[in-house]
Amino acid sequence: MPSPLSTEEIEALARKRAGAKLGWYTHAAAFAVVNLALFGMSRYGFGDRPWSVYPLLGWGLGLALHGISVFVLGTGNGLRERMVQKERERLQREQDRNGH
Repeated sequence: MPSPLSTEEIEALARKRAGAKLGWYTHAAAFAVVNLALFGMSRYGFGDRPWSVYPLLGWGLGLALHGISVFVLGTGNGLRERMVQKERERLQREQDRNGH
């Protein structure tokens, strides 16, 4: 069972998670603006067929994966936190074995 987090660790983790969420919202806003512009160019300007669906799908997949990494895997009991905790414990054991 992981040890309780200190106030400083809670603050650092909260800032990191808020930054990750803000990064996703920025990514989503850029996605919307750029894809609206591409749609306009595709519909009213360049090309005979609507080609804007291709960047929309590709970038949409990237945005979805980014969202999963932030909102699903980045939660309190997520995979990343468990991996970090295991590494922290391993490093502490090594340090204790070496007498530090």
